[in-house]
Amino acid sequence: MLSEKDVTHLAELARIALTPAERKSLLKDLEKILAYFEELKAVDTEGVAPIAGGSHGTNAVREDEGGTALPAEAARAAFPETQSGFLKIPPVFE
Repeated sequence: MLSEKDVTHLAELARIALTPAERKSLLKDLEKILAYFEELKAVDTEGVAPIAGGSHGTNAVREDEGGTALPAEAARAAFPETQSGFLKIPPVFE
């Protein structure tokens, strides 16, 4: 089915570096996946209607409703830490 050369080519396309051990492991995994697809091909799907999605449900959403907002001063007062009138939060990236 697949060779190590195929796995090396796929790794280059994905721009990932693989050790020889990782290549062999990935080759085994990919062969198992492809074998499973071969199993699925044997399933009789005659009479099963194709579908475009996972369900026939529809989104149940409500209309936006206006309401009263918390005044800015009260929101700032309830926040643990502020700086120069802004809400101070921990850094996301360091």
